[in-house]
Amino acid sequence: MTANPDDGQQDFRDFAMARASQLFRIAYLMSGDWHEAEDLVQSTLTKLFVAWGRVQRRGSVDTYARRVLVNTYLSQRRLRRSGELPVADIGDARAPSAVDAALRMTLLAALRELPARSRAVVILRHIDDQSVDSVAQLLGTTPAAVKSLNARGLSRLRELLGADQSLFFS
Repeated sequence: MTANPDDGQQDFRDFAMARASQLFRIAYLMSGDWHEAEDLVQSTLTKLFVAWGRVQRRGSVDTYARRVLVNTYLSQRRLRRSGELPVADIGDARAPSAVDAALRMTLLAALRELPARSRAVVILRHIDDQSVDSVAQLLGTTPAAVKSLNARGLSRLRELLGADQSLFFS
């Protein structure tokens, strides 16, 4: 029996439908911009589709997708034109309450102040609940570097959040 090429496409569609919202959440927290996050996820899924057969055979689809997302984000940070300016308005985001919205905006503003790699580490470690080793693998660095970036990122967030930090950190 020959393999149907449409089966691979259906597997990809199923994966994309199941994981797109998680990838978007990571991308949004890293970029701080709704539209940029959509672009990051679209680029990630496009790159994943091209490599789908190889990645699926290796059984590393989630890891590969996160790695592509992080690398695409970091690459865009390096290539970002100086004419682009981030804006405070996140447009389409919907928060359940005004208090939640204020907390979210405060945290997003603080995250935007972190360097790109530190932001990626903090988000992957604490929002996406990845292990130090997993984040190191995703970023192509050592666990020690991840721990250092995480510690510096959290320290900077505490400085930025000041009295508000008790809302985010226990």
